[in-house]
Amino acid sequence: MEFRISDTFYKSLAKLSNEEMKATKMTVFDLQMDPSGNSLRFHKLDRARDKRFWSVSVNMDIRIIVHRTGESLLICYVDHHEKAYKWAENRKLEVHPTTGAAQLVEIVEMVREVEMPVYKPADSGPVSFPEYPLKGLTDEFLMQYGIPEAWLDKLRTAEEDQLLELSEHLPDEAAEAVLDLATGTIPEVRKSVPADINPFEHPDALRRFRTIESKEELAAALDYPWDKWTVFLHPAQREMVKKDFSGPARVSGTAGTGKTVVALHRAAHLARNDEGSRILLTTFSDALAYALDDKCKRLLRPEPRLAEQIDIYSLDSVGQRLYRARGGKKNLAPQSQIESYILEMAAGQEHDFTDYFLTKEWEEVVDPLQLTGWEAYRDIARIGRRTRLPASKREQLWRIFNQVFKRMEAFGEITQSGIFHFLADHFEAPGQHSPYDYIVVDEAQDISPPQLRFLGALAQNRPNSLFFAGDLGQRIFQAPFSWKQLGVQVRGRSSTLRINYRTSHQIRQQADQLLSAVIEDVDGNIEDRKNTQSVFNGPPPKLLQTDTEAEEAGQVSGWIQKRLEDGVVPEEIALFVRSANELPRARKAIQLSGQLACELDERLKTKAGHITLSTMHLAKGLEFRAVAVMAIDEDVIPDPNRLNAVTDQLEIEDVYNTERHLLYVACTRARDYLLMSCVGEGSEFLEDVWAGK
Repeated sequence: MEFRISDTFYKSLAKLSNEEMKATKMTVFDLQMDPSGNSLRFHKLDRARDKRFWSVSVNMDIRIIVHRTGESLLICYVDHHEKAYKWAENRKLEVHPTTGAAQLVEIVEMVREVEMPVYKPADSGPVSFPEYPLKGLTDEFLMQYGIPEAWLDKLRTAEEDQLLELSEHLPDEAAEAVLDLATGTIPEVRKSVPADINPFEHPDALRRFRTIESKEELAAALDYPWDKWTVFLHPAQREMVKKDFSGPARVSGTAGTGKTVVALHRAAHLARNDEGSRILLTTFSDALAYALDDKCKRLLRPEPRLAEQIDIYSLDSVGQRLYRARGGKKNLAPQSQIESYILEMAAGQEHDFTDYFLTKEWEEVVDPLQLTGWEAYRDIARIGRRTRLPASKREQLWRIFNQVFKRMEAFGEITQSGIFHFLADHFEAPGQHSPYDYIVVDEAQDISPPQLRFLGALAQNRPNSLFFAGDLGQRIFQAPFSWKQLGVQVRGRSSTLRINYRTSHQIRQQADQLLSAVIEDVDGNIEDRKNTQSVFNGPPPKLLQTDTEAEEAGQVSGWIQKRLEDGVVPEEIALFVRSANELPRARKAIQLSGQLACELDERLKTKAGHITLSTMHLAKGLEFRAVAVMAIDEDVIPDPNRLNAVTDQLEIEDVYNTERHLLYVACTRARDYLLMSCVGEGSEFLEDVWAGK
């Protein structure tokens, strides 16, 4: 007998108390061991429309709803007695007549009526009439998207706002199509599948049903009910995970669309399909590498052999390891030490540049490209640096940088960029073999030119050997540069995810105001963000403007207490600020709320019973049910120190963009609740976020 679990079970399981959850899991294990249920209390649901729904007793109150046939047992839902029965009475398991996918479908007449507005003529002006986006669309047209037949009439007579609410009652593929159609987009029809396909193996069904084949697999699946991504993938995600690529490939998408999910599953897929291969799963920082390692362990818990094939390090860390292994002798010079060299050498030279300009020229041009000779520096195009420099100015700069290189050589030192160029030269040489068969890169928007050159050399132009996941809208550390010029071309092998799983429609829509609808990279590759959809609704975000920091802390404290009353636990709440200077304001709010604070470090470990506190730069890769982004003041973001240090007005745009991206990253960590607070009028960015509100 096949044993399956539905995503609806995960959602309901996460709402139980810890004791109820533990008891439910034990019962599910018993069901897997004995699907016939001889040792359990099965109860036939007489009032259910689908006569194959049964309940299973967990204790005197908690009931699991299962769909039971002679060939399979599907775990569907769990809740307190009456709520569980009501859920089952409102649903049927069906095979869609057009797509062939298995669906849990809500019964139309059981869904509460969406209140229809009454339109009355005003004393003056035209009469307002509702618009029905799906009116006139045929049954055949709508059903090709997986919309259940019973819902067609209700959807055709619904207004745009009503469609948003009704979509929450539909299977995922149907909801996505309805939201597209409501906004004037004609969604792509899924490729046809074999007519005799198992309804549970249909691509649309795989996103909500999973066949569990062992007790180890079940244990891993039940341990992380909030992390459903370890079990279910959207068809667009699954396609990118399993697709074969002739060269470097990239998946992009806005915050919350599951790019990291795809990266993790891609690494697992490569290991699974090439036994004994070595895979590098990497990202640009140690903090994100720690988070990837934790998630990968969850994903591969049922398949420990696959985990042995995957190395997870930050790019800098793997570079340093390989540098030593390939005979590198020099010591790594910290960035702070190099900056001291630059300023020391500059003090002894006549020049026309600020300290800020000198260090940025080193960080963004000289060091990344390892321009160790005058001719190379004289002729370089300086992509990413807006200020034009004639030869006479470059001569001034080179006298300084040349002395820095000489100092490093005398002390036997090398920069991180130098390590990557050393390794790239090594692996580009004939006859050199890469230690990795495949490389998967997360948060690729923030990797540097020398890191990219290193990755290209490591991949050695093999099929499927280089896969990137990232979002240009979350670029906060790295200036734009051309991937193509470094030999990494993803044109024709890139895809954009558009289904947002992490952030409610209301929060996503508000945060998106910070960014352009279409973002283009230096090579002309376009990320179109216009058609992104969120799969759930939530309360609208709130803006809090106060006169003093003390008042801000008090009101944020009240917001925290209200979230706790709503059932959000402390570890599901986070407070983010622009920099360490603003952390005391957030600490004060947590203190006033009577809760404990956990300040993040690069391990990104939260604590049970503690509210998370962090700067925005550490927010990447995290999610919380409730987020307060505090201190969005006029003199905080964009960072005035960064703006004042820019000597060329053309570079101000780059600073503004990365500061916008930083605020966007912080806001999109929120799942259900978002509060943005400031003292006074606040940052100019708030005008964009709350335009028209």
